[in-house]
Amino acid sequence: MVSALGVAVVGFGWMGRVHTQAYLRLPHHFPGLSLRPRLVAVADEVPGRAEEAAARYGFATAARDWREIAADPRVRAVSIAAPNHLHREIGTAMAEAGKHIWIEKPVGLTAEDARAVAEAAAGAGVQGTVGFNYRNAPAVAAARELIATGEIGAVTHVRVRLFSDYAAHPEAALTWRYERERGGSGVLGDLASHGVDLARFLLGEIESLAADTARFVPERARPTGATAGHARAAGGELGPVENEDYVSCLLRFSSGARGVLEACRVSVGEQNNYGFEIHGTKGAVFWDFRRMGELGVSRGTAYQDQSVTTVYVGPGHGEYAAFQPGSANSMGYDDLKVIEAYHFLRSIEEGTAYGATLEDAVRSAAVLDAMARSAERGTWASPA
Repeated sequence: MVSALGVAVVGFGWMGRVHTQAYLRLPHHFPGLSLRPRLVAVADEVPGRAEEAAARYGFATAARDWREIAADPRVRAVSIAAPNHLHREIGTAMAEAGKHIWIEKPVGLTAEDARAVAEAAAGAGVQGTVGFNYRNAPAVAAARELIATGEIGAVTHVRVRLFSDYAAHPEAALTWRYERERGGSGVLGDLASHGVDLARFLLGEIESLAADTARFVPERARPTGATAGHARAAGGELGPVENEDYVSCLLRFSSGARGVLEACRVSVGEQNNYGFEIHGTKGAVFWDFRRMGELGVSRGTAYQDQSVTTVYVGPGHGEYAAFQPGSANSMGYDDLKVIEAYHFLRSIEEGTAYGATLEDAVRSAAVLDAMARSAERGTWASPA
């Protein structure tokens, strides 16, 4: 029997729109779900933005204050796509109001913030899904299976990269993303958090690390109005960039494997160059987000001069079959968020966590905090 689940979205920039569209697509890709999302309310503090979203997507109610959603009995589940500094306040309030939460990473500014949201959700008995979308790629699921079954032997070392040019232009507006109080640790929380989640998802826990960070664009112009995404501003008052543009990090895993994680938001010539290279005692596996449906695999008994085969993922890998009928048909970024929405609603439906959880967010944030400590002190650090 199918029943409606009242959902709301808090924060309607680009990510709020992606969440909304994912809800609307769920019945098409996952018709077996007994819960069907119903768009009840949307909130955004920018004047007119919530009303525009309601008119475009069919939300029943629009508001400027997210507290109206917390108090709305029609809402049973909430997407939180607001800026990082609001994650803790909104996340704990929604959980304490008895609402399941789908919250974007990194879930606050620190591990303490993420832990507060996780504890509020656990205390209220609600489900919490986190926006670590890259682990949802069917090729990543296939890589995880290859590693778990020993196809490449014992993992020896990994390289995870997340290079982007979204902040490379010197006229990129000085939005909340560049302020420590509202945006936290910059590229650490924005991109490196995804890298940490991928590393943990594929290889297990990170035991210790040594990190270095840098700020390459020290000043940016303040925007004169509301912004969404990565807007530009020219000629405005200059202000300081307070958080990191770049991080590189050596990793030691509990398994004994070693790793390198590198992330940068000002990489000219790089557009969403995200991926990993994982080597084992018998083979290797490679993935590039820009060729999301392909997996480079080397396995066998040759050890030297062993070839790499391109595997096109298809039905049987992750949730691929919900989108395409045969291998090598393309999927896109938004499809990964549909899978995330599916995990969220399935968690609510069954009362069991699926996909990335708030505990994953806590563990990821602890690694990011350790990176910041390591970079500041110039020493190795361990996640608390």
